[in-house]
Amino acid sequence: MPGFAIMENATQYQLRLARRMSRLGTETAFEVLNKARALERQGKDIVHLEIGEPDFDTPANVVEAAVDALHKGWTHYGPSAGLPELRQTIADYVSRTRGVPVSSDEVVVVPGGKPIIFFSILSLVDEGDEVIYPNPGFPIYESMIHYVGGRAVPIQLREEKDFGLDVDELASLINDRTRLIILNSPQNPTGGVLSKAAIHDIADAIGDRNVMIMSDEIYSRLLFEGEHFSIMSIPGFKERTILLDGFSKSYAMTGWRMGYGVMRSDLAAQVTRLMTNSNSCTASFTQVAGVEALRGDQSSVDRMRDEFRRRRDVFVAGLNRIKGFSCRLPKGAFYTFPNITATGWPSKKLADAMLEQAGVACLSGTAFGDFGEGYLRFSVANSLENLNKALERIHQWTAKNL
Repeated sequence: MPGFAIMENATQYQLRLARRMSRLGTETAFEVLNKARALERQGKDIVHLEIGEPDFDTPANVVEAAVDALHKGWTHYGPSAGLPELRQTIADYVSRTRGVPVSSDEVVVVPGGKPIIFFSILSLVDEGDEVIYPNPGFPIYESMIHYVGGRAVPIQLREEKDFGLDVDELASLINDRTRLIILNSPQNPTGGVLSKAAIHDIADAIGDRNVMIMSDEIYSRLLFEGEHFSIMSIPGFKERTILLDGFSKSYAMTGWRMGYGVMRSDLAAQVTRLMTNSNSCTASFTQVAGVEALRGDQSSVDRMRDEFRRRRDVFVAGLNRIKGFSCRLPKGAFYTFPNITATGWPSKKLADAMLEQAGVACLSGTAFGDFGEGYLRFSVANSLENLNKALERIHQWTAKNL
């Protein structure tokens, strides 16, 4: 058959990848999700606590705005930086919530939060430049630093500091090769939150150095106590800060793929060029829905946050009753990050056992960097019924195996 011959010939040619591809990491959550679904296809019942995704539906007013936009023809290309109305809406929102003046030419709308990480590092970091990033932390930070040939400099988030960072350690890591410092609060995977005082201390450590800060604030609306504070709000730091935020977590819009960066206008122009070269633009009808999300009724965000708090309280209390587990109360996001060193098991081996033997999908702390050893990450973005089922399964497994 002609088709068979073509297929056979194709296998004669070795795939020659660019060297940079060997430096590219991954996000383990999606790998574990695929593994869990494969087990479900075999008939096994799995409680999904691995993926960082709200289990709520997108608010009805946002969905209706998108449907209306589709009917009205918002199905064509838009500007690479985003629709003017959404950029202005974001600028107004950030001005109001961070207490600094922001104009629409300082906003770039992108398909999801990750492009801001990717584009910021691509545009700022040359080979050999250093980037300080939190560890354990969102794995894409380290992956992108390595990908562009930068030097990834981890700063450890320690449990005894409530997963905050040591400012003296940060100060010792900053040098003439430092191009970017990444902050994330509320934090993935630990749920840690940097207080206003801590952020001021970080700002003091950075001083007046010509170093950019990427402040990942994607969970800023999912804070369980106090008020969110951004380093962007500190005098002298707005022009050195790239604010990363978006719609995925706050409005349960993960599949809509819409995030944004707020940064000085000359950098925004460069990030827009990267958008033009990669995605052209973010889908127009989703951006119209984004305007409604920010301007419309916010009660759904408050309800979701309150429910995550309720689930957090139940799940953390349950974890702390399980042999070998010890868990601090996270102050934001929707993750718990229990210490499992007392089990005597390495994180990856225990996470695999939880999935394959206990039927609970979670992530190894090492999925978030070397300093995640000794921890697991569970998402509480599931029903209380399923969270209690997971707790019972973990308890039964530890009773048999520890």
